[in-house]
Formats: sequence, C-alpha cells, structure tokens
Amino acid sequence: MHLPATFKHISVNPESKSLFLDESVLAPPEGRDVLIKVSAAGINRADLLQRQGLYPAPADASPILGLEVAGVVAAVGSDVTQWQVGDRVCALVHGGGYANYCAIREDQCLLVPDNIKLEAAAGLPEALLTAWHNVFERAQLKPGETLLVQGGSSGIGSIAVQMAKLWGAKVIATAGGAEKCRRLRDLGVDLVIDYREQDFEIVAKDFTEGRGADVIFDMVGGDYIQKHINLAALEGRIVNIAYQNGFVAEIHFGLVLMKRLSLLASTLRPQSFDVKANMARSISQQFSAALSQGTLSPVIDSVYPLADAEKAQDAMARGQHFGKIVLRTE
Repeated sequence: MHLPATFKHISVNPESKSLFLDESVLAPPEGRDVLIKVSAAGINRADLLQRQGLYPAPADASPILGLEVAGVVAAVGSDVTQWQVGDRVCALVHGGGYANYCAIREDQCLLVPDNIKLEAAAGLPEALLTAWHNVFERAQLKPGETLLVQGGSSGIGSIAVQMAKLWGAKVIATAGGAEKCRRLRDLGVDLVIDYREQDFEIVAKDFTEGRGADVIFDMVGGDYIQKHINLAALEGRIVNIAYQNGFVAEIHFGLVLMKRLSLLASTLRPQSFDVKANMARSISQQFSAALSQGTLSPVIDSVYPLADAEKAQDAMARGQHFGKIVLRTE
C-alpha cells in the first residue's frame, strides 16, 4: 500500500481550545508497530478533558487526541508478526486517533470480523478493554451474579451489558429517558431503571429481593458512592472508572466492613502496553466468536466527518447520545 508523505489530523488551539484540521509528516512504522489507515475514530470523554488541559497525555504518547481507531493495516514495522498489510483491525491507541493514519504496537489491535463495518468497529476498543478489565478482571463477575451498570447507554455501558449477558450474568442498567431505557431492553438488559424517574437503589433492591448487586460498574461517583455501598450484596465489588458527580463524598464505611465489600477503581490509558496486550488477547479468546456472530456489537449513535471533531465532542458533552460517537476519517 502506497503511503502518502503527510497525514491529516485534528489539533487543538492552545489558547481557544478549539479544534482544527491539521497536517503533519507521516513516518513509516518501526519495530513492532503497525500503521493503520484509519477509517473511523471513537470519541471518548477523556478526549474532552485532554482538550481542556485536564487530562494530559503521557510523555510517550502522541499529543493528538483520540484513543481508539478502526481501519486497514497500511504498513508494518520490521518486527511485526501478527498482522499484514490489508488486515482489518481496530485498536486501542496511545493517542493519535483523530487522524487518517495512526501507528500502534501490533498487540494492541483486535481483528475486525467481516460482519462489522470499520466505521462501527471504531466504537469497540476502548469499550471492550475498559469493560473487560474492570468488570471481569478486577471485579471478577461470575455467571449467575447480578451486575449493575451505571450509564448503560454510554459507549462503554452498552458494550458492558452485552458482555455480561453473554457471560451468564443478570444485568441491571440505568439510563435517562424512556427511549434510552427502551434501547437497553433491546440489548437484553434484565432490569432497566430510568434514573430521572426512579431511585435506582430502591428499584434494584426490590428486583434482587433485598440481596443487592454483586458487581457495580460506576462512572458517576459523588453521591452515588454511598448508595452503591448500600446496594451492594455480601462480598460485593464496586468498581469506578469515572466520577462525573465528583470525587468527594461523605461516606459511612460501616457497611463496607459488615458486607466485606471491595472498592475498586482504575484508569486504562496509563497502563503498560504489555498489560493492554494481555487484555486484548483475553478479549479475543472470550468474545471473538460473539463479535463474528453478531451477538456482541458496537452501538453507534452518530458519525461526524473528521473536520467536525469539535461538533462531535460538543454532542458528547450534551449527553444525549446512546452508544458511541465516531469520526469518519475517509
């Protein structure tokens, strides 16, 4: 595949924080890196924070926004063994996703089956790895247990509920508004709670006949923290990946002690390439068949041209979307 001398990408104006289409020299991949000709890139809340200077990129990461892409392998480094030019892949990248070319170490990539369009596949990597690491690796969800997903209509939430159902768990999920709740039921969620109209703690306790949820997957934090402690089952695990309602809360830890609860939290981006490679390998082993069969699918809300990245981020900030917002780069 012929490589151009330059590639297009989104840059951030350091003063106004506005986004604009830019161009830079394209370097060929080296070592274990593959160069992906990007078809689409996923939008994540971390991108919005990075744009505002609130989530600085690691020192070894590309300063270009974007943490997940899907496309076709355009070139490979000299030490690459897993992929060849022309392979359809999606990848969790270390920055640089808002671009029409992006390089990443080969073991961060996942095969995109033929039944999934590349545009849709851009919504998979961040959601798959985040859900896998937190719900299955850290919180150790088991078949037959009950999982509560806060923000089930988000890109990560919509993947997590599907993975958990495939795992054999009962799933409770929250969303705001009747339409989002309806779509979660269509994904197979056992109990959907409209947090605008219902107290999720009371409804979920009734649904579990007072037992509570074994695993709680939370992106909200703040005042939800105590409610999750109240709702968790004996030996329950509460895992946080964000704190949209705030990092500070007044907590009564008595139930943590009495119920023998585990409070967990993680971020994905700072973890090593080797750790992420292990996650990607586990996901391939556990869920590649489901992806190929269509029983696990990315949920795409809307698609914007690369040049409209700022509009796409504004749409995410409004919070009306269901599933992933992606940028089309071709």
